[in-house]
Amino acid sequence: MSPFLMRTSRALKQESGFSLLEVLLSVAVVAILAGVSVPLYQSFQIHSDLDEAAATFVHALRRAQTLAMTGSGDSVWGVAAQSGSITVFRGASYVLRGSSTDETFDVSPMLSITGVWEIVFSKVEGHPSVTGSTIFTSSAGEARTITINEAGTVLY
Repeated sequence: MSPFLMRTSRALKQESGFSLLEVLLSVAVVAILAGVSVPLYQSFQIHSDLDEAAATFVHALRRAQTLAMTGSGDSVWGVAAQSGSITVFRGASYVLRGSSTDETFDVSPMLSITGVWEIVFSKVEGHPSVTGSTIFTSSAGEARTITINEAGTVLY
C-alpha cells in the first residue's frame, strides 16, 4: 500500500463520528427551537378553537333559523351552546326537545360560554326568542362575541 493511502486511511479513522461538543450543540439548538415553538403553537391553538367555536355557533344559528322558516317538522327550531358542544334542536326549549332530531357539533371544552346560550326561532318568520350576545372565552382571556338582533341577523 502506498504511503499516501496509509496517511489518508489513518486520517479518516481519526476524524470519524461526532464530537461531544457537536452533539451538545445540536441538542441545545433543538431545545431552543422547541422552547420557542410550543408557546406559539398553544397560542395558535387557542385562536383556532375560538374561531372554530364562533363559526360553528353562527352556522348552527343560521341552520336553526332556516329550519324554522321552512317549517321543517312543523315546529320551531333552536340552538343551545354548552361547554364542549353546540346543538341544533327541534322544540320550544332545549330541555323540552325531542333529542332524536338533534344536530350536535363539538367545540373545545376549554372554552367558557357566557351570555345567551339558548335561542329558539319562530316558525315562518324566523325571529329569535331572545336577543343578545353569546361570548366564547378561552383560558387565556381571549374572546369571540356573537350577537343576534330582533330581526334574527347574526353579527360577529
